[in-house]
Amino acid sequence: MTPRETTSGGPGRARPSLVARLLAAHSLVVVTGALTTWLVAAILAPSVFRDHLARSGSVSTPAQTRHVEEAFASALLISLAVALPIAVAAGLVVSAYVSRRLQRAITPVTAAAAEIGAGRYRSRVPDPALGGEFTTLAAAVNALAERLETVETNRRRMLADLAHEMRTPLATIEAHLEAVEDGIRQLDDQTVGVLRGSTRRLARLAEDVVALSRAQEALDVEPRPVQGGAIARAAVQAAAGHYADKGVRLDVAAEDEDLVLADSERIGQVLTNLLDNALRHTVSSGSVRVTCRRRGTGMEFVVADTGEGIAGADLGHVFDRFYRVDSARDRTRGGSGIGLTIAQALVEAHGGEITAASGGPGRGSTFTVWLPGAG
Repeated sequence: MTPRETTSGGPGRARPSLVARLLAAHSLVVVTGALTTWLVAAILAPSVFRDHLARSGSVSTPAQTRHVEEAFASALLISLAVALPIAVAAGLVVSAYVSRRLQRAITPVTAAAAEIGAGRYRSRVPDPALGGEFTTLAAAVNALAERLETVETNRRRMLADLAHEMRTPLATIEAHLEAVEDGIRQLDDQTVGVLRGSTRRLARLAEDVVALSRAQEALDVEPRPVQGGAIARAAVQAAAGHYADKGVRLDVAAEDEDLVLADSERIGQVLTNLLDNALRHTVSSGSVRVTCRRRGTGMEFVVADTGEGIAGADLGHVFDRFYRVDSARDRTRGGSGIGLTIAQALVEAHGGEITAASGGPGRGSTFTVWLPGAG
């Protein structure tokens, strides 16, 4: 049996465990059935036997009748005295077995729930093999533990990443302020520019973290039938000024009549992140091309650049939070390493898929977003 549990009724008051109560209930049913059988047999059997004896006419004298009735009563008594205890014992054994099986099935679930409540999310519940309901319960508890473990892992990783990302701009600010205080540097335009650049980087980092949190929680994503080409053209138009300033050619090829199931604002954010990423990694006189076309049952947006490309070792990590192909170079260009992670979260919230491809360093990169069609 499991330990007794204290209720909220006050100190010293306890109630039996579920298994104990279940066994007591089964025992009560078995004993009640046995007593009912005994009473029914004792009341009805003699009269029924006497009636059949009278109809048969095989007994002629009262003494013979009494003797036969006493023999029947004695046989009935002996039979019930032997059969009922055996039946009760068998019923109790079966009840005890079922109760213990239930105990072995419930105990891991309660233990796992306690472990999860204590923050130990690696606890898992084995399949108790007691039927579909218990299998579903175990699977639900395991899924809950996995989800909480993922959330906790992401939370810790986010905090560690934030500490790492904030360290560089904060160190720059601190070093320049100390240099100004010590008279090594003057608070001139160059120093102010460095300080403002570091503070802007911290501000961008905070904005990106908020955007990432919302994207991964799938907030404010309302897919509806929209023209994929219109989304692509709007994103290109918004980015055209930055591309012109750097001298990078930006082209778009899209058909407006095809519909895609998407939140136009959020997918516009995805394309903006991809275009910003392409611009950072494409030198002047390079080019970026955005294509919107139907593929299978959905539509794909392709952002292809002629820029630096991605090495094979880095290709599988480009969507990881805060990951940079070249950390030192990206810091100088202001990338926080979150834009592609946000894009992936938003695309997956739409039930779509985003992939990256590259022929290697110096051979450009291609990012493809696939979204379900609208019909």
